[in-house]
Amino acid sequence: MAEQFLRITEQESHYHHLENMTVAELLQNINKEDSTVPAAVEKAIPQIEPLVTAITDKMLMGGRLFYIGAGTSGRLGIVDASECPPTYGVPYGLVIGIIAGGEKAITNAVEFAEDNKEQGWADLEAYNVSDKDVVIGIAASGTTPYVIGALEECRKRNIITGSISCNPGSPVSAAADYPIEVVVGPEFVTGSTRMKSGTAQKLVLNMISTSIMIQLGRVEDNRMVNMQLSNEKLVDRGVKMLMLRSGLTNYEEARDLLLTHGTVRKALTSIGQ
Repeated sequence: MAEQFLRITEQESHYHHLENMTVAELLQNINKEDSTVPAAVEKAIPQIEPLVTAITDKMLMGGRLFYIGAGTSGRLGIVDASECPPTYGVPYGLVIGIIAGGEKAITNAVEFAEDNKEQGWADLEAYNVSDKDVVIGIAASGTTPYVIGALEECRKRNIITGSISCNPGSPVSAAADYPIEVVVGPEFVTGSTRMKSGTAQKLVLNMISTSIMIQLGRVEDNRMVNMQLSNEKLVDRGVKMLMLRSGLTNYEEARDLLLTHGTVRKALTSIGQ
């Protein structure tokens, strides 16, 4: 397999002498490359769908979702996990992001952290991960030892695994029950997978978490009725949502009702809707 595996993410950029381009040319060419990403994600939807279904089933039975990755991939998982509670009102700890090197690695590169094949599982064990949960490994190259080791250990313990990578037929795909491969081609800056590969991973993570939260009943119509009221912008959004759904016409009355109950859903329930 190693001989056949091709790291498309490491192939030569289609562009040369970037330092000689004007700012306009740089921006136009980066945008041109970025515009190819959604089509690559679309091709992966048949791979994404069964993973979303499996995660939803586990969560409905009390399970959790873990993202685990290194570098940009790990940071993207943490971003997606951290946004679920304020957006959908789910408890912290339902969706968990883990990055090689720990919290320091969120803002600073931690040398060789991704090369430790045993540490990924050790980091998952700290959360008492079990076969009630689902673990998604994120690795643009598909070769990160930290992620692969974690998924392999999960499999030994009958924990459902998924993966998100940007190379076809990668080792991380082989370690996952539900591999997702979004092949976006060479990066604008050769090997800089924080660009198209990172964009692709973010899009897939958006699709996974949003679809799950809708399936869990955290969205009504197209509204975030369980969002946390953590700032004035969200309070105002919640008030307008409550007025639209309830028929209330007095802004201050709706605001008081919302703040009393904490979420749009609870406010609606309080008035029998």
